[in-house]
Amino acid sequence: MSVEPVEKAERGTHETGMPLVTTLAAAATYFSIAPGVSLNVRSGPGTGYPIVKILPEGSRVPIHCQTPGTRVTGPYGTTNIWDNIASGQYVSDAYVNTGSDGYIRPRCG
Repeated sequence: MSVEPVEKAERGTHETGMPLVTTLAAAATYFSIAPGVSLNVRSGPGTGYPIVKILPEGSRVPIHCQTPGTRVTGPYGTTNIWDNIASGQYVSDAYVNTGSDGYIRPRCG
């Protein structure tokens, strides 16, 4: 799987003369979770954080930023990288098909 670059925000003018803005959110790339997996989403980057929800099989997630946390072994290897998929929601990168064993997004600040 290849990782598509995120487009930068652009400003322009719609044919009506109104400002037109394309945001990074609109250009977000989604990644598949491992096949046959219902994935725990946690409130922080580690297995010690509470589960806030469970993603059903076949889900796709955006990755806003990534951060180190608890080391986890999953279908895509062993890693300590955790993916931030929404405010206060993290999943282990070991269960997300990013096509890379390393960071593909900026570190969470």
